[in-house]
Amino acid sequence: MRASTELILPNVVLTCLTTDKFKTGCLSVNLLTPLDRETASLNALIPAVLCRGTATLPDMAAISAKLDSLYGARIRPLVRKKGEVQAIGLYADFADEAFLPAGTNILEEMVALVSEMLLLPRTHGGLFLREYVESEREKLLEQIRGRINEKRSYSVRRLYELMCSMEDYATDKLGSETAAESITPHELTRHYQQLLADAPVEIFYCGSVEPARVKAAFLTALAALPRSDEEPDIGTDIRMNALEAEPRYFEEELQVTQGKLAIGFRLGECMLEPDTAAIKVFNALYGGSVTSKLFMNVREKLSLCYFASSWADLHKGILTVSSGIEFDKYDAALAEIFAQLEAVKNGEFTVEELEAAKRSVAGDYRIVSDSASALENFYLDQALIGPDCAPDELAALAGEVTAEDVSAIARGIECDAIYFLRGRKEDE
Repeated sequence: MRASTELILPNVVLTCLTTDKFKTGCLSVNLLTPLDRETASLNALIPAVLCRGTATLPDMAAISAKLDSLYGARIRPLVRKKGEVQAIGLYADFADEAFLPAGTNILEEMVALVSEMLLLPRTHGGLFLREYVESEREKLLEQIRGRINEKRSYSVRRLYELMCSMEDYATDKLGSETAAESITPHELTRHYQQLLADAPVEIFYCGSVEPARVKAAFLTALAALPRSDEEPDIGTDIRMNALEAEPRYFEEELQVTQGKLAIGFRLGECMLEPDTAAIKVFNALYGGSVTSKLFMNVREKLSLCYFASSWADLHKGILTVSSGIEFDKYDAALAEIFAQLEAVKNGEFTVEELEAAKRSVAGDYRIVSDSASALENFYLDQALIGPDCAPDELAALAGEVTAEDVSAIARGIECDAIYFLRGRKEDE
């Protein structure tokens, strides 16, 4: 695989991953904008409305027929949260030209179609079609309201909302029900037009076509893309330390039969110059793999929980632990979760545990190279936070992480907040 990155228009970056490994190629166009409580729902709604119809393909049936003619290609909306950046846009996958009849130029057709959906949506009187906006708004509201049904992810989301209440990170990628309910075609159209002019654009392509041809196709298709001369101001505020000397505690009650414990830590000084591979190995050793201390001790050995795992958000510098427990095992489970972190701080882990964590991280990075969509997400992360490494390079770096590297990361971590979702006391 050969990766190349180039600025092709003002604040428009094209990343090409040239490979003949996949029978299906992919491309994505991402508009990057600050994650904000006021605009998150507007941003989340735009890609869905763009997929409803264009100036020449006025409805989903016409778009579907066009995609069928392109060997069954697909296009879907994208809404992602990357730290305190919201990335919205369109993702397309399609048959790679290396596996199509000679002379088939599907790339240019896919680039043209995605660009038309982005730049020339179906409108009436210059506004998004009311029918499309209202229909997609109801679907968005259903998604937002339905988030409470999955209690594990709900508890983590509530942790972030409470722990980061003064930070943009508290905002969900879909925004809020209150904000989504009030969206009108006029407001959405105005916001969309501003976004097109101001937002940095990250384009990704993975397939066998050479970068020069991909660049030429996008330069033609995006000729009408409005661009502002202002430098974009987007990024994530990384806080090194907990807000207070002692962890803040939050508890809520819902009709649940299993408690959900979510703990938020600040990764601390390691975020000054993040060593991605080392942080990943630390997490795999602590709670991010099936050989981790949380899994082997809190879950398997002591049977204090139904599940216990951790993950690190390198965009924001937050480590999260999520666990499902019996209500009466809260104190014991919480104490053991902290005890296992203390063990990592003190270097109380075996060579075998460290090697297993390194193998887990290296394996995760190598798996990325087996999927075009995983590579697309990987390179978007690279564009936002780095480092400028390929997955196999990071896999190799994981193998070089030492026990002291891991313990040093653990020693800099501070617990900021603890959230416990328990059943109603009368039900218990």
